[in-house]
Amino acid sequence: MSNRPIVILGGGGHASVLVDILKDQGKEIKAIISPDGIGSRKVFAGIQLFRSDSDIEQFSNQNVDLVNAVGMFPRSTIRHDINEKFIRLGYRFATVISKNACVSEFANIHEGVQILNRVVIHSGATINAHTVINTGAIIEHDCTIGTYNFISPGAILCGQVKTDNNVFIGANATVIPNIEINEGAIVAAGAVLSRTLEKNKICYSGKMLIK
Repeated sequence: MSNRPIVILGGGGHASVLVDILKDQGKEIKAIISPDGIGSRKVFAGIQLFRSDSDIEQFSNQNVDLVNAVGMFPRSTIRHDINEKFIRLGYRFATVISKNACVSEFANIHEGVQILNRVVIHSGATINAHTVINTGAIIEHDCTIGTYNFISPGAILCGQVKTDNNVFIGANATVIPNIEINEGAIVAAGAVLSRTLEKNKICYSGKMLIK
């Protein structure tokens, strides 16, 4: 992660977790960009609020990094669209890794990834750009996680799992070893995935359901 100051995009619950992690690391947070008020969350105290995405452009893309703190829902393109807009304007997205995460030095972590508290990522794993690995998730050895994935709290991906882009894995889901999950697929909360999940399909309690 660079040492440049941070501008946070979003002011909700996910943003509060990221700000808490960044403050604990002594990172300078220049501003929060959110159309909503942020006064009810003490973690945001003292951080300047701007209401519009256009306000970001007062911060030079050479002087700050962005952190996309907008929450993620299955098949939502909001995070992707926000990121791509500002990447085209020359901004970079910071990689955020909690001090409380256990990330192997032999894992490959790409730009804009967010790794929250108590996550475990083992040797040989690759986490591609702009993916969120949420609280307490486990990514075992030699997994490859695509771009813009969202791995929910407590999910377990066993060894050599491969996900494509825009995959959503729900809370406490389990994916057994050597499984492939294709683009846009969803593993629902608590599900156990034991075979390949095709593009845009859903695994819910072990059943495959068409989008």
